[in-house]
Amino acid sequence: MFYYLNGVVAHMAPFLAVIDCGGVGYACRTTNNTLSHLQKGKPAKLYTHLNVREDAMELFGFSTENELNCFQLLTSVSGVGPKAALSILSAATPESLAMSIITGDEKALTVAQGIGKKIAQRIILELKDKLAKGQIAPGGESYGGTGVTVIPENKSSEAAAALAVLGYSQSEIAAALKGIDVDGLALEEIIKQALKRMVKN
Repeated sequence: MFYYLNGVVAHMAPFLAVIDCGGVGYACRTTNNTLSHLQKGKPAKLYTHLNVREDAMELFGFSTENELNCFQLLTSVSGVGPKAALSILSAATPESLAMSIITGDEKALTVAQGIGKKIAQRIILELKDKLAKGQIAPGGESYGGTGVTVIPENKSSEAAAALAVLGYSQSEIAAALKGIDVDGLALEEIIKQALKRMVKN
């Protein structure tokens, strides 16, 4: 229904930002990461997700499309609701979250308030499985019919797999990684640089 809101920050509270668009204040549930980019009285653009339930409608807003993508991915995991997803994305950037999923780092997820070991394990298992079922092979090969993606253990392939978790296609990932100093940079920095390139495009 809403792709984004472009207006002025009217009010901020924990996990909440109100964006005034033409005299109408839209209450957006959000993360600490997004709130850190906002200032009351200043212009803001939030990418949104409308969550419709039988008893309520809630609007969620994020400062980047990557954070929105991660929110939608997390809430697709069984047992992970919007509140848990906001908690995770308040403790992790989209880049570090994708890296945690690819490397199986459940401890990085349990740093978020209210996220225990079992939920962290389920997130990693289900999202890795989605990556596999999509037959996304970071090395540029597709393993049809197996339902399993083979991910070589090097920074280039791990970065590609993390970007795939964020919803980018193989061609977009290959173009974004081209020319980045994969050997000389940390994995998270490789992901950040690739994301900057894709946002510019």
